[in-house]
Amino acid sequence: MKNYKEQETLYAENSDRGKRLDAFVNESFDYLTRSYIQKLIEQRDISIEGKEKIKSGNKLKGNEKILVRIPEDEVLDVESENIPLEKVYEDRDLVIINKSPDMVVHPAPGNYSGTLVNALMYHVKDLSNINGIIRPGIVHRLDKNTSGLIVIAKNDSAHLKLSEMFKNKDISKTYICICKGIFSEKEGRIENLIGRNPKDRKKMAVVQKNGKNAISNYRVLDESGDFSLVEVSIETGRTHQIRVHMKSINHPILGDEVYGKPSKICKRQMLHAYRLEFHHPLSREKMTVFGDIPEDFKNAAKKTGLDINKVNI
Repeated sequence: MKNYKEQETLYAENSDRGKRLDAFVNESFDYLTRSYIQKLIEQRDISIEGKEKIKSGNKLKGNEKILVRIPEDEVLDVESENIPLEKVYEDRDLVIINKSPDMVVHPAPGNYSGTLVNALMYHVKDLSNINGIIRPGIVHRLDKNTSGLIVIAKNDSAHLKLSEMFKNKDISKTYICICKGIFSEKEGRIENLIGRNPKDRKKMAVVQKNGKNAISNYRVLDESGDFSLVEVSIETGRTHQIRVHMKSINHPILGDEVYGKPSKICKRQMLHAYRLEFHHPLSREKMTVFGDIPEDFKNAAKKTGLDINKVNI
């Protein structure tokens, strides 16, 4: 039987009519992230009296009785590991890591070691616990084979503020990538809907419906032969967003086996999150942080004849 550390009954009123269920619960439990609330709904730890099946996006009518049960933290064998980490910045509230490629951000069932979280537990004294044991300090993610900057919260106050900043687009994230082909338009804006690929649920795709708005702005920095070095700033953070967007304009990222083809030049997609710009979540100090370009990216640029010095670091 599942044990719960907290249980509360909420009552939706007329003023709540039209609100999403997950948003309504988030207003009452502001220390819980929306993604965690959505997980609770999927697990039926959040329920609406009189309704058998509910979803996070259910719109309230304003007269519901909602039971919220928060489970005890699951005890998992997630241990600290002395895995090298490149710290770019650290203070008492946050730490910024330049993540190496081939590193998963957080543990998952069946994979509890070798992740960024395991390394953080060894190298960082304090981590926020809002996202529980498996994802301490994790505010946002990068794909396993995408390298670059990731912000880690060291306390709950910083975590909540950073989550709000990402939601409100107050953190500017800029990437560089090596793409196949020469762009006819050297800079541009890509805006469309990204959702699950209806033919392969493990992939994302540009869709006409049932997707989320995704915006990427790109600028070609250099080109050589059949390759382009491209800077991409994103206004939204959808799953695989840049990889899907580059594929959608027929310039897949070099080495991307999911949205392009394997390459003899490199062993992973050449995508690196190299710059973050934001105001510190608590001190409000303006911050611009750069993440050094990894060696495999530099080697791929050299092999394709691209000038990596065109990246402004």
